[in-house]
Amino acid sequence: MSGYVYITGQGADPGAGRFLKDPMFGPVPTLGACMPNIRRAVSVGDWIFVVSGKIERFQQYVIGGMQVAEKISALEAHARFPANRLSLTSDGLLVGNVVVSETGAKHPLDTHSKDGFDRRIENFIVGGNSINLETPEQVQRSRNETLPILQKVVGKAGNRPIDVIGRMSKIGGAEVDTMLAWLSDIKSGK
Repeated sequence: MSGYVYITGQGADPGAGRFLKDPMFGPVPTLGACMPNIRRAVSVGDWIFVVSGKIERFQQYVIGGMQVAEKISALEAHARFPANRLSLTSDGLLVGNVVVSETGAKHPLDTHSKDGFDRRIENFIVGGNSINLETPEQVQRSRNETLPILQKVVGKAGNRPIDVIGRMSKIGGAEVDTMLAWLSDIKSGK
């Protein structure tokens, strides 16, 4: 077992009320269109951890992680996860991480370029075990402790998550266990 930790797009910070479209942590966690390089590289049993995007006045934090249970096509995801299909909320917010139509074509609401679309629809990740931080207390503790934990698991110093992990870093099994123990402690209030 190994894992990856990556920084999501700028501005994605659910703890600050900024919507995180992908990955989706729900009854069945999924990673649909973002980070095709990680989705291609992981195997069933590996873990994927996500760090919030950069926004002013807030420290970035580890939002959570999911264990890879399956890798499927986006077309299969369209059939299995209708709630994850791209759509607009009544407020005009784009939600969902299934970027294909029922025919497998690029969804009309997908704002990414057509270039690379074929890579974005491969290896839709269906998670099994997962953990994500939701309460204000959990989020604040993660904000306070993310930089030191990333430095510990990656073995590199830095002043910001991007200095430590770049856009992403691969971590080994012992480091995955360290991340999971830390997130579990936060989740349980230890």
